[in-house]
Amino acid sequence: MNRKNQHSPDPANLPAHPGKRARLWRLLYGHGPGNGSLMVLPLDQGLEHGPTDFFPHPPALDPQYQFELALAGRYSAIALGIGLAEKYFAPYAGRLPLILKLNGKTNIPDDAEATSPALASVEDAVRLGADAVGYTIYVGSPRQDEELRNFRQVRQDCERYGMPLVLWSYPRGRAVDAKGGKNSLYAQDYAARVALELGADIVKLHEPEADAGGSPAPYAGLGEDAAARTGRVVRSAGLTRVLFSGGTKNDDDDAVLGKIAFYMQSGATGVMFGRNMWLREFDRAVALSRAAHEILAKYPR
Repeated sequence: MNRKNQHSPDPANLPAHPGKRARLWRLLYGHGPGNGSLMVLPLDQGLEHGPTDFFPHPPALDPQYQFELALAGRYSAIALGIGLAEKYFAPYAGRLPLILKLNGKTNIPDDAEATSPALASVEDAVRLGADAVGYTIYVGSPRQDEELRNFRQVRQDCERYGMPLVLWSYPRGRAVDAKGGKNSLYAQDYAARVALELGADIVKLHEPEADAGGSPAPYAGLGEDAAARTGRVVRSAGLTRVLFSGGTKNDDDDAVLGKIAFYMQSGATGVMFGRNMWLREFDRAVALSRAAHEILAKYPR
Protein backbone atom coordinates (compact mmCIF):
# COMPACT_ATOMS: atom_id res chain seq x y z
CA MET A 1 0.00 0.00 0.00
CA ASN A 2 1.25 3.47 -0.85
CA ARG A 3 2.17 5.34 2.34
CA LYS A 4 1.01 8.64 0.84
CA ASN A 5 -2.50 7.22 0.65
CA GLN A 6 -2.22 5.84 4.19
CA HIS A 7 -1.45 9.28 5.60
CA SER A 8 -3.85 11.48 3.68
CA PRO A 9 -6.50 13.54 5.53
CA ASP A 10 -9.08 10.88 4.56
CA PRO A 11 -11.11 10.16 7.72
CA ALA A 12 -10.51 6.44 7.22
CA ASN A 13 -6.81 7.01 7.82
CA LEU A 14 -7.13 9.03 11.02
CA PRO A 15 -8.38 7.63 14.35
CA ALA A 16 -12.13 7.47 14.89
CA HIS A 17 -11.84 8.94 18.38
CA PRO A 18 -12.50 12.67 17.86
CA GLY A 19 -10.02 13.80 20.51
CA LYS A 20 -7.13 11.79 19.13
CA ARG A 21 -8.15 12.69 15.60
CA ALA A 22 -8.19 16.44 16.38
CA ARG A 23 -4.79 16.35 18.06
CA LEU A 24 -3.18 14.32 15.29
CA TRP A 25 -4.67 16.64 12.69
CA ARG A 26 -3.10 19.65 14.44
CA LEU A 27 0.29 17.95 14.40
CA LEU A 28 0.07 16.72 10.81
CA TYR A 29 -1.80 19.56 9.09
CA GLY A 30 -2.19 22.48 11.48
CA HIS A 31 1.47 23.13 12.32
CA GLY A 32 4.89 22.44 10.87
CA PRO A 33 4.99 21.57 7.16
CA GLY A 34 1.19 21.18 7.20
CA ASN A 35 1.13 18.47 4.54
CA GLY A 36 0.91 15.36 6.71
CA SER A 37 4.65 15.21 7.36
CA LEU A 38 6.19 15.98 10.75
CA MET A 39 9.23 17.86 12.02
CA VAL A 40 9.66 17.54 15.78
CA LEU A 41 12.23 19.29 17.97
CA PRO A 42 13.10 17.17 21.05
CA LEU A 43 14.49 18.57 24.27
CA ASP A 44 14.93 15.53 26.52
CA GLN A 45 18.72 15.44 26.27
CA GLY A 46 19.30 17.28 29.55
CA LEU A 47 17.82 14.30 31.39
CA GLU A 48 18.89 11.54 29.04
CA HIS A 49 22.48 12.73 28.44
CA GLY A 50 23.16 15.35 31.10
CA PRO A 51 24.31 18.99 30.88
CA THR A 52 27.37 18.04 28.80
CA ASP A 53 25.21 18.13 25.66
CA PHE A 54 24.94 21.90 26.00
CA PHE A 55 28.66 22.59 26.43
CA PRO A 56 29.34 23.09 22.67
CA HIS A 57 26.69 25.85 22.52
CA PRO A 58 25.99 27.37 25.98
CA PRO A 59 22.95 29.47 24.93
CA ALA A 60 21.09 26.20 24.29
CA LEU A 61 21.20 25.42 28.01
CA ASP A 62 18.27 27.82 28.46
CA PRO A 63 15.14 25.92 27.33
CA GLN A 64 13.67 29.12 25.94
CA TYR A 65 16.28 28.81 23.17
CA GLN A 66 14.62 25.64 21.90
CA PHE A 67 11.10 27.01 22.36
CA GLU A 68 11.95 30.08 20.28
CA LEU A 69 13.66 27.90 17.67
CA ALA A 70 10.60 25.65 17.46
CA LEU A 71 8.43 28.72 16.81
CA ALA A 72 10.74 30.48 14.37
CA GLY A 73 11.55 27.24 12.56
CA ARG A 74 7.85 26.27 12.32
CA TYR A 75 8.18 22.85 13.91
CA SER A 76 5.24 20.50 14.17
CA ALA A 77 5.85 20.13 17.92
CA ILE A 78 8.40 20.31 20.70
CA ALA A 79 8.95 17.14 22.75
CA LEU A 80 10.03 17.43 26.38
CA GLY A 81 9.45 16.21 29.91
CA ILE A 82 7.18 17.32 32.70
CA GLY A 83 9.59 19.71 34.45
CA LEU A 84 10.33 21.77 31.36
CA ALA A 85 6.67 21.73 30.33
CA GLU A 86 5.50 22.95 33.73
CA LYS A 87 8.06 25.76 33.90
CA TYR A 88 8.41 26.97 30.30
CA PHE A 89 5.48 25.92 28.10
CA ALA A 90 2.71 28.31 29.25
CA PRO A 91 3.73 31.31 27.05
CA TYR A 92 3.82 29.02 23.99
CA ALA A 93 0.56 27.13 24.59
CA GLY A 94 -1.69 27.36 21.54
CA ARG A 95 1.18 28.53 19.33
CA LEU A 96 3.36 25.43 19.52
CA PRO A 97 2.13 21.83 19.92
CA LEU A 98 3.57 19.90 22.84
CA ILE A 99 4.52 16.23 22.97
CA LEU A 100 4.84 15.49 26.69
CA LYS A 101 7.44 12.79 27.35
CA LEU A 102 6.06 10.63 30.16
CA ASN A 103 9.16 8.66 31.12
CA GLY A 104 12.92 8.96 31.02
CA LYS A 105 16.23 8.10 32.66
CA THR A 106 19.78 9.34 33.08
CA ASN A 107 22.70 7.78 31.22
CA ILE A 108 24.75 7.25 34.37
CA PRO A 109 23.99 3.49 34.62
CA ASP A 110 24.90 1.36 31.61
CA ASP A 111 22.22 0.00 29.28
CA ALA A 112 22.67 -3.70 30.08
CA GLU A 113 19.32 -3.68 31.92
CA ALA A 114 17.90 -0.42 30.60
CA THR A 115 14.56 0.80 31.86
CA SER A 116 12.74 4.13 31.70
CA PRO A 117 10.50 4.87 34.71
CA ALA A 118 7.35 6.95 34.47
CA LEU A 119 7.73 10.61 35.47
CA ALA A 120 4.33 11.96 34.35
CA SER A 121 0.91 10.78 33.24
CA VAL A 122 -1.47 11.12 30.31
CA GLU A 123 -3.63 13.20 32.64
CA ASP A 124 -0.70 15.62 33.04
CA ALA A 125 -0.54 15.89 29.24
CA VAL A 126 -4.25 16.76 29.04
CA ARG A 127 -3.86 19.35 31.81
CA LEU A 128 -0.91 20.98 30.02
CA GLY A 129 -2.69 21.11 26.66
CA ALA A 130 -0.39 18.60 24.94
CA ASP A 131 -1.23 17.26 21.49
CA ALA A 132 0.51 13.92 22.10
CA VAL A 133 2.46 11.99 24.69
CA GLY A 134 5.82 10.34 24.22
CA TYR A 135 6.89 7.09 25.87
CA THR A 136 10.13 5.10 25.69
CA ILE A 137 10.32 1.33 25.66
CA TYR A 138 13.71 -0.38 25.60
CA VAL A 139 12.98 -3.28 23.29
CA GLY A 140 14.97 -6.38 24.26
CA SER A 141 16.08 -5.14 27.67
CA PRO A 142 15.92 -7.73 30.48
CA ARG A 143 13.42 -5.37 32.10
CA GLN A 144 11.12 -5.09 29.09
CA ASP A 145 8.45 -7.15 30.86
CA GLU A 146 7.79 -4.42 33.41
CA GLU A 147 8.06 -1.73 30.72
CA LEU A 148 5.44 -3.49 28.60
CA ARG A 149 3.10 -3.85 31.59
CA ASN A 150 3.46 -0.14 32.36
CA PHE A 151 2.87 0.71 28.71
CA ARG A 152 -0.51 -1.02 28.83
CA GLN A 153 -1.83 1.58 31.27
CA VAL A 154 -0.40 4.44 29.19
CA ARG A 155 -2.06 3.11 26.03
CA GLN A 156 -5.39 2.70 27.79
CA ASP A 157 -5.18 6.22 29.22
CA CYS A 158 -4.41 7.58 25.74
CA GLU A 159 -7.52 5.91 24.35
CA ARG A 160 -9.65 7.21 27.22
CA TYR A 161 -8.42 10.79 26.87
CA GLY A 162 -8.09 10.83 23.07
CA MET A 163 -4.33 11.41 23.19
CA PRO A 164 -1.97 10.36 20.36
CA LEU A 165 0.90 8.15 21.49
CA VAL A 166 4.45 8.57 20.18
CA LEU A 167 6.69 5.62 21.04
CA TRP A 168 10.45 5.99 21.36
CA SER A 169 11.10 2.33 20.41
CA TYR A 170 14.73 1.83 21.39
CA PRO A 171 16.52 -1.52 21.27
CA ARG A 172 18.72 -1.82 24.35
CA GLY A 173 20.27 -4.41 26.65
CA ARG A 174 22.86 -7.15 26.67
CA ALA A 175 20.80 -9.44 24.42
CA VAL A 176 20.52 -6.70 21.80
CA ASP A 177 24.28 -6.07 21.96
CA ALA A 178 24.87 -9.80 21.42
CA LYS A 179 22.63 -9.87 18.33
CA GLY A 180 24.19 -7.15 16.21
CA GLY A 181 23.70 -4.03 18.33
CA LYS A 182 21.01 -1.42 18.89
CA ASN A 183 21.23 0.19 15.43
CA SER A 184 21.39 -3.02 13.40
CA LEU A 185 18.66 -3.73 10.87
CA TYR A 186 17.51 -6.65 13.02
CA ALA A 187 17.09 -4.44 16.09
CA GLN A 188 15.49 -1.45 14.35
CA ASP A 189 13.17 -3.65 12.29
CA TYR A 190 12.03 -5.41 15.45
CA ALA A 191 11.55 -2.06 17.21
CA ALA A 192 9.37 -0.83 14.33
CA ARG A 193 7.15 -3.90 14.49
CA VAL A 194 6.89 -3.66 18.28
CA ALA A 195 5.51 -0.12 17.93
CA LEU A 196 2.83 -1.34 15.54
CA GLU A 197 1.95 -4.33 17.71
CA LEU A 198 1.67 -2.17 20.86
CA GLY A 199 -0.65 0.36 19.23
CA ALA A 200 1.58 3.44 18.87
CA ASP A 201 0.35 6.16 16.55
CA ILE A 202 3.90 7.36 15.76
CA VAL A 203 7.25 5.68 16.37
CA LYS A 204 10.70 7.23 16.66
CA LEU A 205 13.46 5.05 15.25
CA HIS A 206 17.09 5.29 14.19
CA GLU A 207 18.37 4.58 10.71
CA PRO A 208 19.25 0.87 10.50
CA GLU A 209 22.89 0.05 9.87
CA ALA A 210 24.45 -2.77 7.89
CA ASP A 211 25.14 -5.95 9.83
CA ALA A 212 28.53 -5.73 11.51
CA GLY A 213 28.34 -9.27 12.84
CA GLY A 214 26.06 -11.05 15.26
CA SER A 215 22.64 -10.41 13.72
CA PRO A 216 20.44 -13.52 13.61
CA ALA A 217 19.22 -15.08 10.36
CA PRO A 218 17.86 -14.00 7.97
CA TYR A 219 19.18 -10.49 8.69
CA ALA A 220 22.83 -11.53 8.73
CA GLY A 221 22.71 -12.57 5.09
CA LEU A 222 20.48 -9.90 3.58
CA GLY A 223 23.23 -7.58 2.39
CA GLU A 224 20.76 -4.75 1.70
CA ASP A 225 21.87 -1.20 0.98
CA ALA A 226 20.84 1.77 3.13
CA ALA A 227 17.70 2.54 1.11
CA ALA A 228 16.47 -1.06 1.25
CA ARG A 229 17.16 -1.32 4.99
CA THR A 230 15.37 1.91 5.83
CA GLY A 231 12.42 1.10 3.58
CA ARG A 232 12.12 -2.31 5.22
CA VAL A 233 11.88 -0.73 8.67
CA VAL A 234 9.18 1.70 7.52
CA ARG A 235 7.17 -1.18 6.07
CA SER A 236 7.45 -3.13 9.32
CA ALA A 237 5.85 -0.20 11.15
CA GLY A 238 2.74 -0.57 8.96
CA LEU A 239 0.18 2.13 9.70
CA THR A 240 2.25 3.50 12.58
CA ARG A 241 3.86 6.69 11.31
CA VAL A 242 7.67 6.69 11.41
CA LEU A 243 9.95 9.50 12.54
CA PHE A 244 13.68 9.00 12.16
CA SER A 245 16.19 10.50 14.53
CA GLY A 246 18.60 12.85 12.83
CA GLY A 247 22.19 11.90 12.26
CA THR A 248 24.91 13.00 14.65
CA LYS A 249 25.29 16.30 16.46
CA ASN A 250 28.34 17.17 14.34
CA ASP A 251 26.67 16.80 10.93
CA ASP A 252 27.02 19.81 8.66
CA ASP A 253 23.96 21.42 7.05
CA ASP A 254 24.19 19.44 3.84
CA ALA A 255 24.41 16.17 5.75
CA VAL A 256 21.32 17.04 7.82
CA LEU A 257 19.28 17.95 4.75
CA GLY A 258 20.50 14.87 2.93
CA LYS A 259 19.30 12.70 5.79
CA ILE A 260 15.87 14.33 5.73
CA ALA A 261 15.47 13.72 2.00
CA PHE A 262 16.68 10.14 2.36
CA TYR A 263 14.24 9.32 5.17
CA MET A 264 11.30 10.82 3.32
CA GLN A 265 12.21 8.94 0.14
CA SER A 266 12.17 5.79 2.27
CA GLY A 267 8.55 6.39 3.27
CA ALA A 268 8.94 8.05 6.66
CA THR A 269 6.40 10.57 7.93
CA GLY A 270 9.10 12.91 9.18
CA VAL A 271 12.05 13.53 11.41
CA MET A 272 12.89 14.27 15.04
CA PHE A 273 16.08 16.35 14.95
CA GLY A 274 17.39 17.83 18.18
CA ARG A 275 21.07 18.52 18.84
CA ASN A 276 21.91 18.80 15.17
CA MET A 277 19.50 21.74 15.11
CA TRP A 278 19.78 23.51 18.48
CA LEU A 279 23.55 23.23 18.81
CA ARG A 280 23.78 25.74 15.95
CA GLU A 281 23.69 29.50 16.33
CA PHE A 282 20.07 30.59 16.36
CA ASP A 283 19.91 32.19 12.91
CA ARG A 284 21.71 29.22 11.36
CA ALA A 285 19.35 26.80 13.08
CA VAL A 286 16.31 28.70 11.81
CA ALA A 287 17.72 28.78 8.27
CA LEU A 288 18.40 25.05 8.40
CA SER A 289 14.88 24.39 9.71
CA ARG A 290 13.39 26.37 6.83
CA ALA A 291 15.51 24.43 4.35
CA ALA A 292 14.15 21.24 5.94
CA HIS A 293 10.62 22.55 5.29
CA GLU A 294 11.42 22.88 1.61
CA ILE A 295 12.34 19.20 1.49
CA LEU A 296 9.33 18.02 3.52
CA ALA A 297 7.04 20.03 1.25
CA LYS A 298 7.92 17.60 -1.54
CA TYR A 299 6.61 14.61 0.42
CA PRO A 300 2.96 15.06 1.39
CA ARG A 301 1.66 12.18 3.46
